[in-house]
Amino acid sequence: MHRRLLSLARSSGFTLTLTILLGWGGGILTIVQAWFLARVVNDVFLGGQLREAVLPLLGILLGALLLKSAFIWGADVSANAVAQAVKADLRARLLTHLSALGPAYTQGERTGELSTAAVEGIEQLDAYFSQYLPAIVLAASIPLTILLLIFPLDPLTGVVFILTAPLIPFFMILIGKAGESLTKRQYNTLSRLSAHFFDVLQGLTTLKTLGQAKSQAQVIGEFSARYRDVTMQVLRVTFLSALALELLATLSTAIVAVEIGFRLLYGNMEFLPAFFILVLAPDYYQPLRNLGLRFHAGMSGVTAATRIYEILDTPVPDRVSGVKVQVSGEPLAQPTLTPETLTLDTISYTYPSRETPALDNISFTIPHGKMTALVGASGAGKSTLASLILRFIAPQSGQIWVGETPLEQIPPEVWRQQVAWVPQNPYLFQDSLAANLRLARPDALEADLLTACRRAGLEEFIASLPGGLQTLIGERGARLSGGQAQRLALARAFLKDTPLLLLDEPTSSLDPGLEASLEASVRELMQGRTTLVIAHRLSTVYQSDQIVVLEAGRVMEIGTHSQLIARNTTYARLVESGK
Repeated sequence: MHRRLLSLARSSGFTLTLTILLGWGGGILTIVQAWFLARVVNDVFLGGQLREAVLPLLGILLGALLLKSAFIWGADVSANAVAQAVKADLRARLLTHLSALGPAYTQGERTGELSTAAVEGIEQLDAYFSQYLPAIVLAASIPLTILLLIFPLDPLTGVVFILTAPLIPFFMILIGKAGESLTKRQYNTLSRLSAHFFDVLQGLTTLKTLGQAKSQAQVIGEFSARYRDVTMQVLRVTFLSALALELLATLSTAIVAVEIGFRLLYGNMEFLPAFFILVLAPDYYQPLRNLGLRFHAGMSGVTAATRIYEILDTPVPDRVSGVKVQVSGEPLAQPTLTPETLTLDTISYTYPSRETPALDNISFTIPHGKMTALVGASGAGKSTLASLILRFIAPQSGQIWVGETPLEQIPPEVWRQQVAWVPQNPYLFQDSLAANLRLARPDALEADLLTACRRAGLEEFIASLPGGLQTLIGERGARLSGGQAQRLALARAFLKDTPLLLLDEPTSSLDPGLEASLEASVRELMQGRTTLVIAHRLSTVYQSDQIVVLEAGRVMEIGTHSQLIARNTTYARLVESGK
């Protein structure tokens, strides 16, 4: 058994206990059923009793059968309840942990593989908790209960039970070990297939444009063939295991039947206990056979859990987690942005996959209520700096200060309430305009949404839609143009209404006409806010109150446009090369 999965099952509390008790109760009723069946056969065929005399026994037999069915049904229901509760808890923990790890982790992983772990992987745990785990408990408890009953009644049969029963789990584990590596290969192949298929779907337009759609279809076909082959290998081992265990159980039952038959033939055993044991013998081995049938489902669950716990065991950087800051004995609910409140003090950061630092000893202040532009070539560290301020990653040395409070001491969820982020390519969900807007402020009224849209320049577009704000925009905003998607991102920022604004120059990827129409909305959004802009165009830089020039992760110079041009150094060269 997987120790951590077992601890998850225990967390379900009484439901798991109920599953075990109902399953064991079904086993007890199987014994009762076998005893009264043996009594009926003995009394009618050997005792010569009339039908009326055995009617009470038949009634008890029928009652035991019905009650056993109810117990088995109840055990199935409660086992499924355990599985559903554990899956929901594990999925919530996984999503929470991925959220805590942030984009710095998810961008380094294939989205399709993470999706497979969060969806298909967790679903594979269903059979582990609803079938395999109860089968283990019943395989240990029911044969032991039967053995304790049979051994005083017939020690010889008890010895046969003791000698033959361990053969089934032994061969189950022996064959299962061979299938364990195949199960891992099957899951890993499925993960790679899902990841590649997801990549192809996302890049289908590019593939069609480059004429590579058919070649990628062939690659998917190759992945599918590999998955089919490894699945067939797993099924062969599973069927071989089932056949071997079935054969062992049948032979063991036959041994019991033969040794009892000989003793009956020579008059060394009475019919009633002999027939009772013969009826009960298949039920002694049945829980062990069931465990063998569920073994593959158990191994699939363990394989999926291994990947899930790899993600859950990925440590969240300590300085990203945040702690409650005490001010006069009260928890800090909201950080207060004061003049020159946001200060970066000797910040350094190196990505795990690289040797050279993305940021190296960065220090500067972002003035309150002013616009600061980050300028630099691609790879200079601009996006890394934004990720640090958004607390997607944490500095490995140095400190970011909010006033006199270290940023790391402010819980991320509290800090992000103070920050609006408008990326170059905003992510839009397959939902309505209103739902996408309310991501910024879930309690916003429709009037608030319309006001934000008007300020972002979306009023006429929304008025033209039959469904208005309830119009579905498609996956990643497929039904919106690039300019409309950018305006929707600006509307989110207007709706959030935060004192700190981070912009990855939302107009840089638009044509000049659209850029000009958006600039008015962007300028209105920046009014009165502390703004940090990742600048890609000189038109943005000219109107900045402060320009921070980055090169190879270092601050080369700071000043206004005119000051930096006058120095005729790094910034002047960037301006000249951008003309």
